[in-house]
Amino acid sequence: MRVAFLPIDNRPVCYTLPKLIAQIDEGIEFFVPDRNLLGGLTKNADIEGLFDWICNLPELDAFVLSLDTIAYGGLIPSRRCPESFEQIKQRVEKLKKVLKDKKCKIYAFSSIMRISNNNFNIEEKEYWAKWGEKIFKYSYDGGVDSGDIPQDILDDYIQTRKRNFEINKLYLKWQKEGLFETLIFSKDDCAQFGFNVEEARELEALGGFTKTGADEIPLSLLSRAIEGEIKICPIFLEPDCKHLVSKYEDVSIEDSVCGQIELAGGRVVEEQDADFLLFVNNFRDLQGEIVMGVDTEPFYNNFVVPDKPYMVADVRFANGADNCFIKEFFKNNLSDENFYGYSAWNTSANTLGSLICGAKVKLLAKKYNKDAFKRLQVTRFLDDWAYQANVRQTLKVPDMSALIAGMKSFENVVAEKLNTEIYVTYSFPWERLFEVEVEFN
Repeated sequence: MRVAFLPIDNRPVCYTLPKLIAQIDEGIEFFVPDRNLLGGLTKNADIEGLFDWICNLPELDAFVLSLDTIAYGGLIPSRRCPESFEQIKQRVEKLKKVLKDKKCKIYAFSSIMRISNNNFNIEEKEYWAKWGEKIFKYSYDGGVDSGDIPQDILDDYIQTRKRNFEINKLYLKWQKEGLFETLIFSKDDCAQFGFNVEEARELEALGGFTKTGADEIPLSLLSRAIEGEIKICPIFLEPDCKHLVSKYEDVSIEDSVCGQIELAGGRVVEEQDADFLLFVNNFRDLQGEIVMGVDTEPFYNNFVVPDKPYMVADVRFANGADNCFIKEFFKNNLSDENFYGYSAWNTSANTLGSLICGAKVKLLAKKYNKDAFKRLQVTRFLDDWAYQANVRQTLKVPDMSALIAGMKSFENVVAEKLNTEIYVTYSFPWERLFEVEVEFN
């Protein structure tokens, strides 16, 4: 199977994670652009270079692509890009023509512009440093009272939203014309109310398909592109709390789980009918977030792995693993063939979409590569558990020597549990603490 994959930017979870997953099946020919062509935190994608890459692709079975990458230069540029609707429309109309010529199934997604609920402007326009929280409140309250937000700032914000929304409606028109096999509008870092929620409802009313999440959606679309249905039985470790809503999302954790399964081309079934079980380490009362100092009740039970295929979505905390769960989980043997993956990165949707994708590729692999699957699991445990839930908390700034020293003891544990040798290096790809890259020597 030949699959082309255009990421949303150059972060590890967007660029290297899909490659790690695709390598699990040597029967997949996986085409991604050179990483230098993609955007980053302060750099826009090389859009003309990406057009050249797309035009020179061989005959494909499927193409998974982030529309934001071509339209704006990436996810973050989609919030900052100063270009007009007409300028962006001209660019994406060119993309439409190129995609038609590819004559393969197109699995695409475009983001509904998020509304960050803080005054950090590292991923937003400059004025977010002073007015971000107030703009979020203005949106959350339905635009009733703008308070003291300067009119020129409010006008710019509303205009940027309107431009992106009109571009999304253009994509929806193309969907109805049959251009896309699947088109997803992603609700990135979504609250329960706000302009982005209203836009999602309007797109749904027009026939569009919206989904809470962002970074994992290309992986969910990759899952969907791989032929074959998977049957999954979700098992919530806190069954009485599966109605609760995760941070940065607007649906219950149960709906998030079921929605991710369905988007990946899977079906929710009872345990006796399942290809594998999906254990969800969900939260009581509220989801914790270690780096933000938001505590929650950790996992305090026994956890014994089943004698049939299973995977684990650890979502008790956002942005990292639950240390208490990991301690209990590691009492089990994780090196047998029934283990289909662990994930705990960022939001619940991020965790679920990537986890299910890896499991589906392993289950349906034409030429299974066991070493590639182990590399995927090493990455998740070192990133989600070792770094996010532990070492990151000891760092004030990106410090490579402190990172390497802090990760060593965790490497030894992961190597033992997965029965593998670990030779890795690390980097801070965006020169901040939020993400670390695990690279295999």
